[in-house]
Amino acid sequence: MIEIPELAAAGLAAGTLSALVLGGGLLRARRTGARRAAEIETLRTHLAVAREEADRTAGAYAAEAAHLAEHRLPATATRTVHPHVRVPGPLRPEVATGELATALDSILTGVGTALDQERKRVDAAARAVMRGATREVQAGLYRLQDDLRALQQRYDEPELARTLYALDHENEQSLRRAQVASVVCGAWVGLAREDSHLVDAVTGGQSRLVGYERVEIGNHLEDGTALVSHAVEPVAIIVAELLDNALRHSSSDTRVMVHLERAHHGVTVTVDDAGVGMGSDERAYAQRMVAGSEPILLSELGDPPRMGLAAIGQLTRQFDLSVDLSSPSPYGGVRAVLLIKSHLLSRIDPVEQPPAASAPRSTRGAAEAAAQERSGRHLLTDLHGLPVRQSRRPAPAVPAPAPASGTPADLPADLPADASADVSPAAPPQQQPDPAPAPAAEHPQHHRPEGDALPRRRRRVRPDGTDGTGAAPARPSPPVRTPEEAAAALGALQAGTAAARNAAESGALDPGAGPTEGNDPR
Repeated sequence: MIEIPELAAAGLAAGTLSALVLGGGLLRARRTGARRAAEIETLRTHLAVAREEADRTAGAYAAEAAHLAEHRLPATATRTVHPHVRVPGPLRPEVATGELATALDSILTGVGTALDQERKRVDAAARAVMRGATREVQAGLYRLQDDLRALQQRYDEPELARTLYALDHENEQSLRRAQVASVVCGAWVGLAREDSHLVDAVTGGQSRLVGYERVEIGNHLEDGTALVSHAVEPVAIIVAELLDNALRHSSSDTRVMVHLERAHHGVTVTVDDAGVGMGSDERAYAQRMVAGSEPILLSELGDPPRMGLAAIGQLTRQFDLSVDLSSPSPYGGVRAVLLIKSHLLSRIDPVEQPPAASAPRSTRGAAEAAAQERSGRHLLTDLHGLPVRQSRRPAPAVPAPAPASGTPADLPADLPADASADVSPAAPPQQQPDPAPAPAAEHPQHHRPEGDALPRRRRRVRPDGTDGTGAAPARPSPPVRTPEEAAAALGALQAGTAAARNAAESGALDPGAGPTEGNDPR
């Protein structure tokens, strides 16, 4: 049997061992708890730091978004209209890097593209509206122009004729503005013409302006230089706008010089004014407008819109023309050079279809006439061998031939020789029954009149003191007419021209009489 003391000692040893085990476990647990508490505290500290960093990053992103909305996007929108505007960069470049910078740039690019497309869509809609409106206005102005011309041909009272011509010219101003607006909006030029003399297109553009009398045109081209049909009206519009700018920006007591010259690739029309000129920025803007290399939106024309240069750019792009404004004028103003390329030029026989009476004569024709007169030749020929129409100058006082049958009776008797020659071919004079002397036209005798380089024809004078028509060889020059008398004569001229045209169209003219042509006094 085991003794009681031994049992007590065993129990005491077991209790001690258990206490030691429990104390070690408790100690280990306490150490682990402390370590975990330290780790938790460290994690809490790291979390607070990360939270603060996230807050700072979110604030920076929010500031970048606000900067994008308040400054960068408006600048991008403005830049689509004004390319010189600078778009600001990120608010904090150290933050806007990597993916954020790429995202911001893509936002700006997308917004700029969308705005540009929207501007073009709105501009196209505005052009369509203006095109329709100007088309109706042009049609009404053309009808009014026809009515005014009919009234000009119907009435020959001087005061009424003066009023009708003033109204016609004012109507031409309105028509030109409507035409320019329609051209800027992409419409057709509005008129279809036949091949015409280039100098007629230039003078036609000149006649559409207020202050046209200040324009001096020097024609240095060969007679017969013409434009193909589809280039006549565009050239007239471009010349009118260039001259309008020159007249508007120069003093009313100065002249605007226009020179028509032959170039290697075609023909140039040079316009020089003595106005205020342009600065480098204005010149660059004007050159971009007239170049036609890129479309011009209506919003770029200013307020009020300046459509002249935009219309020139539209026409130069459509018809392969060229306008240069890069060089200043020698008179201190602006020089504009219109280049008409060779494929837009043609040739018209100046004898069969002469230019308008108001068009300036070619300086080449006068020089050739003087040279050929010195060499003994009587016919003027151009570079192509075709006869050149001589300059219309006041002829010496000669007896007026008797009117032939079939000549309109409405023609005034006091018309000058050059005006009557423009209206109808001269009727053959009544010949006396004397076959001995030959007609004066077969044996012309030339002499050099004072102050004129062109030869003039002298009638053969008979021994009895009369020429072939039976009239006296000379008579005093008619007195200078007053403006009222000139207006009356011009009205009578128009009436006679209209009557002859109507008779020719209806076939009522005498077959023996030549066709009657009339020049529009406008």
